[in-house]
Amino acid sequence: PSVSNKLLSNDALWTKIADDFRAAATDLPVDQADKGRVNKNAAKAYLAKVLLYQSYTQTETNAVSGIDASKLNEVNTLCDEIIASGKFSLSADFANNFLAAFDNSSESVFAIQYSKDDGTPKGRLDYGHALNYPMNQEYGCCGFNVPSHDLINTFKTGADGLPLFTTYNNVDVAASLDFQSSSFDPRLDHTVAKPGAPFKYKSTFLYQRSWSRAPAIYSAFASMKEAVLPDDPSFLKVPPFIGSSKNWQIIRYSDILLWKAEALIELGRPLDAVPFINQVRNRANLSRNLLKTAAGSPTSNYNVQTYQPGVNCNWTPEFARQALRFERRLEFAAEGYHFFDLVRWGIAAQTMNAYFTLEKSRVSHLSDARFTLGRDEYFPIPLNQINFSGGVYKQNNGW
Repeated sequence: PSVSNKLLSNDALWTKIADDFRAAATDLPVDQADKGRVNKNAAKAYLAKVLLYQSYTQTETNAVSGIDASKLNEVNTLCDEIIASGKFSLSADFANNFLAAFDNSSESVFAIQYSKDDGTPKGRLDYGHALNYPMNQEYGCCGFNVPSHDLINTFKTGADGLPLFTTYNNVDVAASLDFQSSSFDPRLDHTVAKPGAPFKYKSTFLYQRSWSRAPAIYSAFASMKEAVLPDDPSFLKVPPFIGSSKNWQIIRYSDILLWKAEALIELGRPLDAVPFINQVRNRANLSRNLLKTAAGSPTSNYNVQTYQPGVNCNWTPEFARQALRFERRLEFAAEGYHFFDLVRWGIAAQTMNAYFTLEKSRVSHLSDARFTLGRDEYFPIPLNQINFSGGVYKQNNGW
């Protein structure tokens, strides 16, 4: 039978999505016999994510017009339930989230599962990230998802070990490749492959500028989280691409902690958010063991500390909001969520245009880049789809 959505508005469809996850959270068991099967806590986590996005109400022109406190309260409650379940904890090392040997760890709330040597000719591998591998002999293709200079500079920290919210981009360490004079959050070297540094923690496998697709155009860096080493048991080269059976992490426990912190901050309880942000920062500080050269020295100069209101920061509501948003960028860098965070918060245009203004002086492919407020928050609906719908679909604002 045909399914019509003529009677449902955008907001009503969001509510139906939330209701589906709410029903799943009610019906699914806490534990499943098979690894990777969705369970009660995964459904609760997805429900929390839906409600978090719904909490920021938008106008017809994509502007954030307010905060729905009732939905944020439910986000807070759901996160509390997931935390109290005792099923999850942060992995001891940030690296473990991106190594196949630690798939389905205590930090994994929901992940896409893949397999190799499963009786099929080439396995059921993750080809979705194949284009992001470096273009060296071992991989061959294709150098996409290149970290920006802005992103690399974001990981800089001050003498106090805290992020540099407003000044991180004043000096471009990505251009100088000087990662010793300044200090950095260790998550930099879990996220970004830098020329001359170990790739994916292997001290004898050094990333080279020549591995980049077009370093003079896009920069000489690469994204590492989604990659595996060519000698990893999960890896398989399937020319012209490559794949692996490493899980694709969709929701991690650090998400839960930071969603709760975000809800608390927007509900007017910024001090209550501090412990949850600090759990994530403390784990980052402890995630240095694999970040070493062949000589055993740190790959970069690391210094990251937790927030101590009244000691190393003035924890105002605005500072708390800035700290939370910065933390999400550091924790989930290059995983594909930051743009959607910016749209949810209503700051996409100002953030993207500030980024373009400076970044276009560093890389040539952004010379004509700009973000149009009220339009570019969402892609246009293809005209053929509007025609197929007989005019039921209405074009997104500004297109």
